[in-house]
Amino acid sequence: MTALGRREFLAGAGALALAGGKGLASQAGARPGAVFPASVRDDFPQAAVETYMNAAALHPVGRFAAKAIQENLEYRMFGPGPGRSEFNAAKQAALKTKFGTLINAKPTEIAFTASTSDGENIVVLGLDLAKKKGNIVIDELHFTTSLYMYKELEKQGVELRIVKHRDWRIDPADMDKAIDRNTRLVSLALVSNVNGFMHDCKAVSAIAHARGAHVFADIIQAVGCVPVDVKALGIDFASTGTYKWIMGERGFGFLYVREDLQGTVLPTTRYGHRQVSNFNRAELTWEPMPGAARYETGGIAVLLAAAVSEGIDYVQTLGIDKIRTHATQLTERLQRELPPLGYQPLTPAGNPTPILAFALKDAAATSKALHDGKVTGTVVANESRLRLSVSVFNTHDDIDKVVEVLGGRRRSSVAQR
Repeated sequence: MTALGRREFLAGAGALALAGGKGLASQAGARPGAVFPASVRDDFPQAAVETYMNAAALHPVGRFAAKAIQENLEYRMFGPGPGRSEFNAAKQAALKTKFGTLINAKPTEIAFTASTSDGENIVVLGLDLAKKKGNIVIDELHFTTSLYMYKELEKQGVELRIVKHRDWRIDPADMDKAIDRNTRLVSLALVSNVNGFMHDCKAVSAIAHARGAHVFADIIQAVGCVPVDVKALGIDFASTGTYKWIMGERGFGFLYVREDLQGTVLPTTRYGHRQVSNFNRAELTWEPMPGAARYETGGIAVLLAAAVSEGIDYVQTLGIDKIRTHATQLTERLQRELPPLGYQPLTPAGNPTPILAFALKDAAATSKALHDGKVTGTVVANESRLRLSVSVFNTHDDIDKVVEVLGGRRRSSVAQR
């Protein structure tokens, strides 16, 4: 962690907890019931510049991640020395363990990739779906890359089944109707980037496995903000980038491949030196690296790996349960206070993620209002949709500002709500 060291943070959080909710609120400069101290907001300088409600698009870089990048960059500039470090092989191995712990996977089930889409491509190419035909089941709340990729596979003879949403949620019963004995893969975004909807992945996986299909999950909008247990959810393959809720940066990611599927159901389709050890140039012999390293190729983005290593530590120190409690306080207010202003919810009530979407009557006017009010969210003009997301640095004051900017009256006390 950062300006506030990991031990100091834990000690401080413990002292605040002992002081009770009232003490926590006063020390944080926050309202009664606040989950995190003000130091958490201070760890993200962007929060002081604008009302940033867009972590689902790009999470602000924390001081801890910037420090890790700087230390590694200085190592590259000046070599070893005080305050300079290299994100070496041992740290890379530790990072796989950290990420594996976060999703309940073994380090040998984790490979480094460049992005969520990179990971999904590795899976799709390895499964050779175009050759095996059959059908693929996805849903319309999936990410752009996936919708595009599977439509391209459809041109190669794969049957594509796209399950439609009902009131902006995907019903497992509709997935059940689409999945049959000829289904090769079910691909879903565990948490949709469209509106934050979270799949009942356990139910969908049970249906898929009962009919012989495998399950891929895009987990970039889930890991770090909601509990993700790939074993309990029945996920066979998963991938994620690191620039959202695990607080890293773009250009680096993780791929999860269930241990018993490695090299058999999912063979290697790309080759690189990270897959082997003890390479003998004269005899052209080598030893394969164990586990999911078989899906890696060349050098990794070590500066970005260092950043997300600190990001995962930060998330784990805060605690997923507390992150969810904090987010729920804020998202429930948005769900309650924006509809009377004319913003129709596109996220199911009670959805457990920090992402919300609302229908817009005038996307251009909303974009201007947000810009003029220095509030950052995502407006998808061609879909007349506003997406807002909250992270650990957001506060009730941010929600006040959003409500004010979007046409409501500024409110100053929880009692008024």
